[in-house]
Amino acid sequence: MNELTTDLKSLHEATLNNLKSSKANNTLRAYKSDFKDFGAFCVKHGLNSLPSEPKIVSLYLTHLSKNSKISTLRRRLVSISMVHKLKGHYLDTKHPIIIENLMGIRRVKGSIQKGKKPLLISHLKSIIDVINQQKIENIKKLRDKSIILIGFGGGFRRTELISTDYEDLEFVPEGLKITIRRSKTDQFGQGMIKGLPYFTNENYCPVLNLKKWLEISKIKSGPIFRRFSKGLSLTDNRLTDQSVVLLMKEYLRLAGIENKNFAGHSLRSGFATVAADSGADERSIMAMTGHKSTQMVRRYIREANIFKNNALNKIKI
Repeated sequence: MNELTTDLKSLHEATLNNLKSSKANNTLRAYKSDFKDFGAFCVKHGLNSLPSEPKIVSLYLTHLSKNSKISTLRRRLVSISMVHKLKGHYLDTKHPIIIENLMGIRRVKGSIQKGKKPLLISHLKSIIDVINQQKIENIKKLRDKSIILIGFGGGFRRTELISTDYEDLEFVPEGLKITIRRSKTDQFGQGMIKGLPYFTNENYCPVLNLKKWLEISKIKSGPIFRRFSKGLSLTDNRLTDQSVVLLMKEYLRLAGIENKNFAGHSLRSGFATVAADSGADERSIMAMTGHKSTQMVRRYIREANIFKNNALNKIKI
């Protein structure tokens, strides 16, 4: 009997580990962070957070709705549900008290989501130009330009960008192939390859700038985008995804561009928006960005064409 109990216990632990492994570490951290806020709400009001019940979750969503977007409420609901599942508890997130409450909140607040600004061609050129004007060592200029140009040119998520290793690169006559080993929408590591062709304008060419960066940095293996220590000595440490955001915002500021509404996603959304504006179809955009659904890509296309296909253009005044 003891042996059977021990086997069941080990199977239970292994199952929990499998459940945790089914999600990326960043996703698990987001679940924990969201649930921590829910837990604090429950403690404050003397309610149970684990296991909880639909009525309590609905109260929490109403509490959040005062200062949060609908997308935030939905994400918190997913996090609360997933933590319950991982801990072996059932929570009915489809209960009418939750669903109807969300619908009511959505009607009151409206459902238009104002996302972060995409980094457009004019922004991209301003950033590269302002980097060239900085009185800093050439090695830092090349690293920073390569991060921005590769991030934009490949429609990268910032985590994909900083996770790229030298071994993932292949320079070919047409340009550069970059292997993405794992991404947000590829949790099982099937991988994908992005192709970046050479640009006519060498100053803004991601491939040529990356080549120059690899030459001056002498990187032959491991992370291609690394931190500098004091004195601009290149380390072996990979840049963080937050570093990409801070770097981009700083150069936008130096270029005299309001940077408040730009974020790490701006590189990826910028590529999609500019590609759509240039006439690229949704399939070719998705092949580069890795979007699994056409919903967001079609939104980029609609926004890019808002003036191009505007009925008001037909009216002569």
